[in-house]
Amino acid sequence: MAVLPIPVRHALRAHWLLVTFLVASLVLRVLATVAYRPAIIYTDSVQYLKNMQDLSPAQLNPIGYDFVLKPLVDLGGLTGVVIAQHLAGLAIGVAIYPLARRLTVYKWLAALAAAPILLDAYQVQIEQNIMAETTFDVLLVGVLWALLGWGKPGWKRALLAGLLLGAAFAVRTIGLTLIVAALLYLVVVGSDWRHHRTRLVLRTAACLAGFALVFGAYVNYVHSETGKWAISGAENQVLYGRTAVVADCAKLPLNEGTKLFCPEEPLGQRLGVDKYAHNRYGDPNWPGPLPPGTTKQELAQEFSALVIKHQPFDVAWAALQDFAKGFAPTRTTSPDDVPLERWQFQLTYPNLEDPNTAKAAEQWGGMSPHVNHGPAAVLRAYQLNGGYTSGLALGIAVLIALAAVAGVGRAKQSRLRSAALLPVAAGVILLLGSAAFEFSWRYQLPGLVLFPLAGAIGLRAILGKDQARPALGSYPDQTDSEALDDFRARHGEVVFAPIVVVIAAYNEAGGIGPVLAGMPKTCAGLPVDVLVVVDGAEDNTAEIAVAQGAYVCVAPRNRGQGAALRLGYQLAGQGGAEYVATTDADGQYDNDELDVLLQPILAGKADFVTGSRRLGAEDADSRLRWLGVRVFAALASILTRRRLTDTSFGFRAMRAGLACKVTLREPQYQSSELLLGVLASGARVVELPMTMRRRGDGTSKKGPGLVYGANYARVMTTTWWREYVPRTVRFGRRARESGARPPA
Repeated sequence: MAVLPIPVRHALRAHWLLVTFLVASLVLRVLATVAYRPAIIYTDSVQYLKNMQDLSPAQLNPIGYDFVLKPLVDLGGLTGVVIAQHLAGLAIGVAIYPLARRLTVYKWLAALAAAPILLDAYQVQIEQNIMAETTFDVLLVGVLWALLGWGKPGWKRALLAGLLLGAAFAVRTIGLTLIVAALLYLVVVGSDWRHHRTRLVLRTAACLAGFALVFGAYVNYVHSETGKWAISGAENQVLYGRTAVVADCAKLPLNEGTKLFCPEEPLGQRLGVDKYAHNRYGDPNWPGPLPPGTTKQELAQEFSALVIKHQPFDVAWAALQDFAKGFAPTRTTSPDDVPLERWQFQLTYPNLEDPNTAKAAEQWGGMSPHVNHGPAAVLRAYQLNGGYTSGLALGIAVLIALAAVAGVGRAKQSRLRSAALLPVAAGVILLLGSAAFEFSWRYQLPGLVLFPLAGAIGLRAILGKDQARPALGSYPDQTDSEALDDFRARHGEVVFAPIVVVIAAYNEAGGIGPVLAGMPKTCAGLPVDVLVVVDGAEDNTAEIAVAQGAYVCVAPRNRGQGAALRLGYQLAGQGGAEYVATTDADGQYDNDELDVLLQPILAGKADFVTGSRRLGAEDADSRLRWLGVRVFAALASILTRRRLTDTSFGFRAMRAGLACKVTLREPQYQSSELLLGVLASGARVVELPMTMRRRGDGTSKKGPGLVYGANYARVMTTTWWREYVPRTVRFGRRARESGARPPA
C-alpha cells in the first residue's frame, strides 16, 4: 500500500475536520452525478442551452451563465457541465476554509463555516441542475477573497471586486444588489473615513468603476440587441406577481386597463407570487382584450407601480415575511410558494412532462434523461432526513455576525468587525432582494456561502484571542524534566502511599491551605498521600502546601491544569501509587466523599470513577456553565454511545496504571480528554452523585464562558477522532477477517 508523504499526512491530520467534510461531500456529488443522467434539466435550463449560441439578452435570464455553459457543453456535454459544477462546489468549500483561517478563525470553526456549502443536499441538487447558481456562488467567493483575503483592500483589489460584482450581475440580475454591501464594507474597513479619506475615496471609486464597466457594457449590449435601455429582457412579471398578492384594488386609482390586472381572488385568498408571475402572466390569452394603444407589459408595470405607491407597507411586509421563511428550522413549502420538491432529489426524472426536457438531454447530453434508482434513493433519504442546513442555524450565524459588527464583547476592539460586516450584509441584502420579488428555496442557497462565514468571523471577533495553548509533547518534555528534578531535590526518591490525591495548583495561596487541612489521611483503611503540582505559580502556593505536609512538585513554567495533572499522574505512578484521585485547590469539592469515590475501584467494580454534579448537588453560580455541563454531556454521550451526565467534574479517581496509560495532550481543557480516552481504552467507568460548591477563593482561570466552551468542544471532538475512530477502523478490519460482531 502506498504511503502518503509526511507533509501530506501532517496536513490531513491538522485539518482533519475539513477533510472529513470534503470526503463526505465528494461522495454526495458522485452519487448525484451517477443518479441523474445526463443532468437535471429544469425549465430555465432549456432556455440557457438554447441561448448559448445567440446570446440574446431578450430573455428572462441574463446571459452571463451562457458564457460559462457553452465551453463546458462543447467539452463534455451536460455531464461535463455538472461535473464541473460539483468540482466548483467543492472548491467553494475549500476556499471558504483558508479565507476564514486567514482571518484567524479557529480551525474547527472554519471547517464548520465550510460545511453547509459542502454537505447541504439542496446545494448538491442545484449543482446537478443546468442552472446559474453555482457560477454565481463562485463569483461570490471571489469577491470575498478579493476584499477580505489579504487585509485591508487597496484600489486594485477593490477594482477586481467591482469587476467580479459586475460579472455576478451578468449571471443573476439580483447580483446588482451586492454592490451596496461591497461599498458599505469599503467605507468602514480600517476606519479610513476618519483618517484616510483619500484612500477611502480611491478604493470606493475603483470598485464602482469595475462594476460600472461590466454593468455598462451589459446594458449597452441589451440596447444594441433589443433597442431598449434595460438590464434584462424580463417583463417585470415577478414584480407584478409580488404586488398582485397584496393589491387592495378597491382603494387603488385603477383605470380601464390596470383594472384588468387586479386578481379575481379576494384579499386573504390570493394565490402566490409564482402563480401570478408565471402561470397567469405567462398565459398568452390573459388578461383578454386590452385598451387600444396599450401593451400587457406597460399595464402590468403601471399596476405594480400603483400598488407600491399606495400600499408600500403591505408590499414591504409581504417581502419581509418571505425573507423570514429562509430562517425556518426545517425546509417546508408554504401553500403558494414555489414548490420545494423542485429542489429535492426525486426517484423519477423531474420535469419530463415538458417535451423540451427530453429533447435537451438528447441534443446536448447525448442520451435520454433517466434516473439510477439506488443512488437517487440514498440522496433523497439524506435530503429528507436532515441533510441540509437549518435556517435556524443560519439565523443564529446572522445574529452572531451582527453582534460582532455592533461591537459586542471583544469585537469592539477587533478588526474583524468589518470583516464580519461584508458577508452578513451581502447575504441579508441579497436574500432580502430576492424575497422582495419571490420566495424560493433556490434563492436562499447563497446564504450557505455567506452566513456561516459571517457567523464564524463574528464569533471569532466576539471571543477575542484564542486562549488555547499548543498541545503537549510526549511525556516527559523539558518542563516535566525540570519539575521532576525539583521534586527529587525536595523529597528524594519517594515511595507513595497506595492512594495519592493529585492537586494541580496555580496561584492558589488563598484557598489551598484549608483544602489540604481537611484532606482525609486514610481511605478505606489505606493511607493517603497528597501531591500538589504547582504549575508555575507566582505566589507562595508551594510553601503553603509544604507546611500542610503535602508532597510538592513545582513546574518552572505555567502550562495549564492538564499539563500539571499529567505530570502528577506520572509521578504518582512512578512512586508506586496504586490509585490516583484528583480534586481542585479552591474548595469546590467535598473531599470527605473520597471514600465513596474510591469504593467502586477498591471493590473491583470499576477502573475509573468520576463524580457528577447532576446526579448529586450543585451550587451553580453561572447559568452559562449550567447549560454547558448539559450540552457537553449530551455531546459526549453521542460520541461514546453511552450515557454520561458530567464530563468536567474535577473530583475523580482511577487506577494509577490507567492514568499513566491514557494519551494526554491538552494543557488546559483536559477533563473530557481524560474521560473519552479512558472510555476508548475499554476501562470500566462509573459516575457517582457528588457535591460541587462555589469556589472558596479567587476566580476561575478558564477564561470567558464562550471561549472555554468553544475550546472544550474542540478538545472533545478531536479526542474522539483520535481515540475512537482509529479503534473503530481497526475493529472493522478485524471483524471482516474473523466475522466478529461489533460491541454493543
